[in-house]
Amino acid sequence: MNRIVLVIGVALSFFSLKAQELNCKVTVGYDKITNVNPQIFKTLETSLNDFMNNTKWTSQSFRQNEKIECTMFINVNEYNSGNFSTTLQIQSSRPVYGSTFTTPILNFNDRDFSFRYIEFENLFYNPNSFDSNLTSVLAFYANIIIGMDADSFVMEGGTPYYEAAQNIVNLAQSSGYKGWKQSDGGNQNRFFLAQDLLSNTFSPFRKALYEYHLQGLDKMSDDVKAGKEGVKVALATLAQVHRTRPNAFLTRVFFDAKADEIQTIFSGGPQIPVADLIENLNRISPLNSSKWSNIKM
Repeated sequence: MNRIVLVIGVALSFFSLKAQELNCKVTVGYDKITNVNPQIFKTLETSLNDFMNNTKWTSQSFRQNEKIECTMFINVNEYNSGNFSTTLQIQSSRPVYGSTFTTPILNFNDRDFSFRYIEFENLFYNPNSFDSNLTSVLAFYANIIIGMDADSFVMEGGTPYYEAAQNIVNLAQSSGYKGWKQSDGGNQNRFFLAQDLLSNTFSPFRKALYEYHLQGLDKMSDDVKAGKEGVKVALATLAQVHRTRPNAFLTRVFFDAKADEIQTIFSGGPQIPVADLIENLNRISPLNSSKWSNIKM
């Protein structure tokens, strides 16, 4: 019992040190744009790296090696006189306790990211106003990244960050840019991401994040079998979302980040009973059935 308390205490203290700020690498891809001086894209990339890594997203201060590792890839599809039409791929990860490994937390592609940017303009984030779609979208995902990281350490620890993200949604809805409204692009946009993360309907998703990481992966350095059992419990918790909302947006978000890792976890020893796990995975994430078929019985 004392050992469990010690492990949890260490993990929580690690969270309090780590999970509040970003070490974010932003890349701007512009291969499709051939008739424009590429320097503007390079300048934009530099500005966005400064914006993501130097903006104070929380009231905490942390050393470089304590920050959340994340990447953003902006793929420019169209450019015209300062107006950009792009897609945005966001990925984040966090360390696994007692190991040198990192585990993916978020892997999401935002397909409706358009903005206006004039070379060398200063980028600022004001949480109380909508100043540009560029800064609002990136601030939105900064809070989502921090919130999901927090949820992986403390039960529902990400709530204040999801609330900050939802506030950005509310401020941006009258901007005319896509992705901020309930009616924009089905049910898999920024509006629904923030709303669903705060909804009681999807609270099992957040509980599963906690169980999967703190009660699953983080135990593997001491007891691999117990860690695998913890991951299995987390996936059973996630199945509660499927029972009330089949094909839910957040379920897809989870497996976009975790499917390969889950296959790896349950493809090696020590073995635990997985017949019910495989059945569960095929039911809630049939698109990954080829991965689940590689799990050893």
